[in-house]
Amino acid sequence: VGESPAAKRKPRNSSGVAAKIAERLPAPPTSPSADRQAKPCCLKLCRKQSKQIDPENDDRVEVRASLPPSGLAGVEKSLVRWSTGGDALFHEICWQHVLGKAKQRVTTKSVKEGGPARVEKLLIRDAAKTCEKHDSVLKVQEHAKHIAALLRNAKHCIAFTGAGISTAAGIGDYRGRSGKWTDEDRAKASAAIGAAVQTSVNAVNDSQDSDDDDEEEGGVAYEELRPTYTHEALALLIRKGLLHHVISQNGDGLHGLSGVEQSNMSELHGNVFVESCEKCARRYSRPYYTLNDEAGQYFEEMGDQGQSSVAKPKNALQCTTCGLTHRTGRRCTQKGCKGLLKDSIINFGDNLEEGVLDTAQDHARRSDLCLSLGTTMQVTPACELVEMGQTPLRLVICNRQETALDDLAGEINNGQPLGARVFGDCDLLMKHVMRELLPLDEVKKWEEDRPKRLLHYDTQRTNT
Repeated sequence: VGESPAAKRKPRNSSGVAAKIAERLPAPPTSPSADRQAKPCCLKLCRKQSKQIDPENDDRVEVRASLPPSGLAGVEKSLVRWSTGGDALFHEICWQHVLGKAKQRVTTKSVKEGGPARVEKLLIRDAAKTCEKHDSVLKVQEHAKHIAALLRNAKHCIAFTGAGISTAAGIGDYRGRSGKWTDEDRAKASAAIGAAVQTSVNAVNDSQDSDDDDEEEGGVAYEELRPTYTHEALALLIRKGLLHHVISQNGDGLHGLSGVEQSNMSELHGNVFVESCEKCARRYSRPYYTLNDEAGQYFEEMGDQGQSSVAKPKNALQCTTCGLTHRTGRRCTQKGCKGLLKDSIINFGDNLEEGVLDTAQDHARRSDLCLSLGTTMQVTPACELVEMGQTPLRLVICNRQETALDDLAGEINNGQPLGARVFGDCDLLMKHVMRELLPLDEVKKWEEDRPKRLLHYDTQRTNT
């Protein structure tokens, strides 16, 4: 299979031996999109009269560039006001202007006229790979009205979810501006840009270079995660009969915790709270994280280095497809069985569980509306499911980055859009969708009851 975001293993702060696990949950991102205060555009010659970005009315773009090891020291910044961390915020039209300038040939005259110097041009091109777009709140509200109408008229609506719906819960995404994969790619790009700086202005200080592999990654323990607004909204839509099935690429267990029954969801990449018996196949849904990180660390280090800093755990068995291990260290309690238990997570190289995939495909083929939320739809074969629906295909996409299916979501039929393409955070969109679908007093009462739901969630999780 392709990449499996759900397969990333988190650091277990309570266990010192697992502190150096290579693959773990990314730290939660910090995003300027979280508040709605107006902020200045980072294009020095902003194309808007106000020079300020108003989230209520302005479409905006957030970017982060890979900086050379020496940071911005010695980088000629003629076009953009970069932050010290390489971040920048633009009006949508200003970002398009920046991209246009970055395509021009660099000359002394072009720089004097406000075009980017050679190294800044590299920064812009790098930032463009992971730029995140946000529609204005007013535009999101208009999309919400249309999406609510689609939901009312759909006979079999499904949701296809990715890491982006869990970022508000404290999980970092993977391909976003602050995503795990993005940060790893950015480290490589940094070296290339650093070389360009050295060639241009001899400004690179090699002593500042660092080994990213030695840096500790933060992360929120899975047991501490709680459903986001989007998780809870999807669960409510299922109870209302407006949504029929959730197909998730996430292994965080938040859909189930929010109240989605197992029969109403397909967790393609498994669930860190579910383990099953190798012998009798009995499944156990636990209130705690089930993976054996110590055994995973052992097999990973043996594969990478030929030796491990930890001893091989008892009964640990290396998986022939992913190279790690799925055994959790516990045994089945079914009378007369005592078989070894294995986790349900799909790691790189593992095949998707046939029964889970079959159920997902069945619902995908029957769907006349698909809500794709928080995913760039790049992980195969999971991403193929969103295109299996009835004709005409009605697809709603909400995330911060462009996808290969954006044009499909924006298709027009008889003068009307079939689906919708919304750039921004899923929670914001779903908040407005719920207000269009349900009576306002009902929505407010449901939102006010969240503290009660949180208390219930707490009873479903334990660190034991």
